[in-house]
Amino acid sequence: MSAARARARRYGLRVVFADLGDWAACELLAEYDARNREIRLNRRVAGSLRGPELRRFVDSAVAHELYHHREAIGEVRRLEKRSEREAAADAFALTVVALQ
Repeated sequence: MSAARARARRYGLRVVFADLGDWAACELLAEYDARNREIRLNRRVAGSLRGPELRRFVDSAVAHELYHHREAIGEVRRLEKRSEREAAADAFALTVVALQ
């Protein structure tokens, strides 16, 4: 099990694949749902990938959404701007995936 998925499990989060709908010009890769304690990965994106590319997508997306979970539970300070939060989540994901 990857470091990202192991962390999600330790936080008590489920990781599931779901159809995340259409988002116009951009494609939503994943989302964090605090109420249901789950990370949803875009089934459409995952379905287009195989092997190492699929594993990288899953691990990176889970790690990114873990950052948002950590914000939600107060483990890290929630940054004011959405763009800053997303950049911080991306940086966190790179760190987690690099540890694998």
